[in-house]
Amino acid sequence: MAQLIVRQIEGTVKEKLQRRAKRHRRSLEEEVREILRDAAKSESGRNRRLGTEIARLFCRIGLKPAEEISELREMVLEPAAFDE
Repeated sequence: MAQLIVRQIEGTVKEKLQRRAKRHRRSLEEEVREILRDAAKSESGRNRRLGTEIARLFCRIGLKPAEEISELREMVLEPAAFDE
């Protein structure tokens, strides 16, 4: 694995990262790795379509890769009525 050294980080940034790591029950080092992973994923995923992004979000809460999200394309939506 590669190593990366980042110098001259402001004290306030380090403190915020430490608090974030504590909230996620991770070490500061692991929290920074996770932030970098997420940044690299979002950079490479800029060309993804909306459905792919939705599926990616749902996989975090337990949606399995083979499961499908039902389509609502033919569903007719009625506008809201505000008159009394």
